[in-house]
Amino acid sequence: MELSEAKFEGIADATLEKMVETVSDLEDDALEADLESGVLTLRFDDGVKYVINSHRAARQIWMAAGASAWHFDYDGEAWISTKTGEELWSLVEHHMSKKLGRNVQLLRT
Repeated sequence: MELSEAKFEGIADATLEKMVETVSDLEDDALEADLESGVLTLRFDDGVKYVINSHRAARQIWMAAGASAWHFDYDGEAWISTKTGEELWSLVEHHMSKKLGRNVQLLRT
């Protein structure tokens, strides 16, 4: 799906704002979420960081967690990894669950 720059910015910004809000609602002392200038940083108490950001030039959301990275295209309903076909929110939940050692579910609505 081809997005105009303005439409991309609206959808990407809303996604990252919702994500920082729902991660913050977890109230987990081992995790801190911070969103600044289109870059969402998830900081864990052991110093590990996951970074999720909007990449306006490519009109994608990018994610880096550990030694892995993904690029996500918006398909009209969800952000889908160009590499694996996985959906952004599900991938974030999976990696947070592994990192925190417990099941993490993020509210998307």
